[in-house]
Amino acid sequence: MSSLSVIDPAISTLIDQETLRQRDTIRLIASENYVSQAVLEATGSVLTNKYSEGYAGRRYYEGQENIDAIERIAQNRATALFKADHANVQSYSGSPANLAVFLAFLKPGDTVMGLSLPAGGHLTHGWHVSITGKFFRSVSYGVRKEDGYIDYDEVRSLAKKEKPKLLIAGGTAISRIIDFSIFADIANEIGAIFHADIAHIAGLVAAGVHPSPVPYADVVTSTTHKTLRGPRGGIILCKEEHKSALDRAVFPGLQGGPHNHTTAAIAVALHEASQPQFVTYAQNIVKNSQALAQHLIEQGFSLISGGTDNHLILCDLTPQQVSGKIAAQALNNAGIVANCNSIPFDPRKPFDPSGLRIGTAAVTSRNMKEPQMIQIATWIHQIISDPTNESLQNNIRNQVKELCVSFPAPGILIADH
Repeated sequence: MSSLSVIDPAISTLIDQETLRQRDTIRLIASENYVSQAVLEATGSVLTNKYSEGYAGRRYYEGQENIDAIERIAQNRATALFKADHANVQSYSGSPANLAVFLAFLKPGDTVMGLSLPAGGHLTHGWHVSITGKFFRSVSYGVRKEDGYIDYDEVRSLAKKEKPKLLIAGGTAISRIIDFSIFADIANEIGAIFHADIAHIAGLVAAGVHPSPVPYADVVTSTTHKTLRGPRGGIILCKEEHKSALDRAVFPGLQGGPHNHTTAAIAVALHEASQPQFVTYAQNIVKNSQALAQHLIEQGFSLISGGTDNHLILCDLTPQQVSGKIAAQALNNAGIVANCNSIPFDPRKPFDPSGLRIGTAAVTSRNMKEPQMIQIATWIHQIISDPTNESLQNNIRNQVKELCVSFPAPGILIADH
């Protein structure tokens, strides 16, 4: 069979261009990372040819002996790494994993309670534009205006008033440690299921850098990319008593056959995350995030919650009088890739918000350290201070490319043409 470059040169060229973009830019999007060559090889393997409806030992198609072994390995590695009773590794990503939790425990119209999207929550935690907000009664808690932290007393008070059947902790723009034990106490007080979504912090949890929700939550969901440094997939961890309900919710409740190539790549990533060097990597993510946050503050930036405990920084660009969208586009032109993001109590619209979200998982995968964080903070300040200066952006883009040469990206093997 001919190679991709022969069969479809247009797609082949675009993949090459994307590979070069990832190689030559500083990637600060908090939900992105670099996977290893081993994870890439598993993702691109012949396992994509096999259909496997059902679970290991209980399939609807024959020829599953290798697939069953792979899925069991992935499950065993997930339960061992996170110290969970049970793991489902079939969800296509984090959003379907979250929807499986709703299907397992709720009926349409039941009340759910999660962090609001503008305060750093996720669409699938009951926000009104999501199916989780359209088919269920959603109640949202937020963060304190004065410091950007979750107000646990407010969460408890609101939960006692609204009596949700599902209480959700986690989000996409939370820069501080979440106290899962408090959420568990609140859920127990009102008789709710406690669901922790650790999509962003799973790698930090696995390495012991962030407290784990597994001892406290009825169910834990996560993507497998981001800080866990795996493929685009999802996992569900749960207590033994909820195993059957959640497995049925994934299949046949929401999907047919799993993506076997992704399952294998998840298994590889979980193996990598169980190694001692992964703990060092996770520790360095937080060190880099805190160093970058401190140097941004020194450059005059205002950070939601005043800093970070994890991989994520959320900047309020109101003092700079630049919108998050304009800032992100200017940074992208200079080879520094981040994303605009709403901030708590944002007066601007979501598509052009006041915030800029930054993450350090990918640059840490390139072995960058505090000196590089200082340089990145300086570049961010220069670009956002003069966001229409194309000459400055081009100059910094060249400097960024030179820096990236000294810090090779995992899994990037392509050379310049």
